[in-house]
Amino acid sequence: MSLTNPSPRSGAGAGQAPRPTAGGGAPTAIPGPAGLPVIGSLLDLRRDSLGAFLRAQREHGDVVRLEAGPPGLRSVFYAVFAPEGVQQILGTQAANFRKDHPLYEEVRQAFGNGLLTSQDDDYLRQRRLVQPLFTKRRVDGYAAAVTTEADAVTARWRSAADGVVDLVPEMNRLALRTVARILFGLDVEAAVAAIHRCAPVINDYVVRRAYAPLKVPRDWPTPRNLRTRRVTAELNALCDRIIAERRGATGDGATGAPDHNDLLSLLAAAGNEEDGTLDATEVREQVLIFLLAGHETTATSMAFTLHLLARHPGEQARIRAELTRVLGDRTPTAADLDRLPRLTRAFKESMRLYPAAPVVSRRAVEATEIAGFRLPAGADVVVAPWVTHRHPDLWEDPERFDPDRFAPEREADRHRYAWFPFGGGPRACIGQHFSMLESVLALAILLRSHELEAIDQDVPVAAGITLQATGPARVRLRAL
Repeated sequence: MSLTNPSPRSGAGAGQAPRPTAGGGAPTAIPGPAGLPVIGSLLDLRRDSLGAFLRAQREHGDVVRLEAGPPGLRSVFYAVFAPEGVQQILGTQAANFRKDHPLYEEVRQAFGNGLLTSQDDDYLRQRRLVQPLFTKRRVDGYAAAVTTEADAVTARWRSAADGVVDLVPEMNRLALRTVARILFGLDVEAAVAAIHRCAPVINDYVVRRAYAPLKVPRDWPTPRNLRTRRVTAELNALCDRIIAERRGATGDGATGAPDHNDLLSLLAAAGNEEDGTLDATEVREQVLIFLLAGHETTATSMAFTLHLLARHPGEQARIRAELTRVLGDRTPTAADLDRLPRLTRAFKESMRLYPAAPVVSRRAVEATEIAGFRLPAGADVVVAPWVTHRHPDLWEDPERFDPDRFAPEREADRHRYAWFPFGGGPRACIGQHFSMLESVLALAILLRSHELEAIDQDVPVAAGITLQATGPARVRLRAL
């Protein structure tokens, strides 16, 4: 699907199917696309799931029923697009919508039962143990790691062949090196090489299995199973080795102040009287989830922020003027985050158009009414930032890049769940402040050192575990 030109919608409510009612009461059926005979919407969802969700909202409204697959293997699920419904699912009724979707089960199998996938008492215990590592004060201390890696990118860009780079791999490399430096400290080089080699294989395996109507057992010796098993073992071994070293550095194997200040050392030492400590497997599972959630999502957001600014030179110039006025030639610090509102607005607008988690899945425990429709118990339910962030009832001219949408007064007038790139409710992203700090500081350094001109105007994307660019986002650089 094209990121820059999804199908437009002419106005609020345009093209929506009438909602059937019984005697003027509640609707009797949830609308949705008929799809093809036998397989329903399977091909549409496989070819372009993001476009399929946009069309579903445009043609059928804010609660939609979708069917995919042949009889006997058919998947039925419900998509909710209006912010009030999103708030029910992620916020006010979050306990009724669990992470029991097949995608989360595959992530659990691949990366372990960390914060992203754990539930109930496991989740509450992990959250209590990990939360102190993500306080604003602690996260602000990682600013130097961010600026060190961003400075290295600007130095490399000055020698780029023909002054042209592809922002997608560039920002993936930057975000990966940054989160690896923060997690592993001095072991960053070995960690980056292993993650770069292993993570794409595991991610592809997870997505394929999550949406396959029939799953080959994991222990069968198929080529894909064997390859995934091999790279998973390599990544686990790397983490286990570094964890063992950090735990040895605490002096008692589990507690005490670590000699290292990286996040892995702090995880290894985390504990309290109520929850105890994380064992070595639990530490590894948290690390793997942080690597997954902490680099791919941030890389996506930074890449498309830069690409949008490369396509909008006037806005790029205004941000550069702000950087000159606030920073001059000095290195930005965590204290500058609130002093760069223009850059922050552009970053938020990029996350509106290109949310790193474009679709979020849940499973209903009990039957629930949303917007007058009754979703059955056990239903698979998705909310889609990709669609809600483009909802014409919420966003005027939704495909237009307009950072001023995030001026304070306009944000205050908007529904809390009109924009939710970090999720919401009790499962909101624990790393939200870290992502904002890393992205704004890194973007400040890159934009201050180089002017960007877009070569590729249209960048195709697809939904995986995170939003994936499926084509290049090349820009021409001019050093300043």
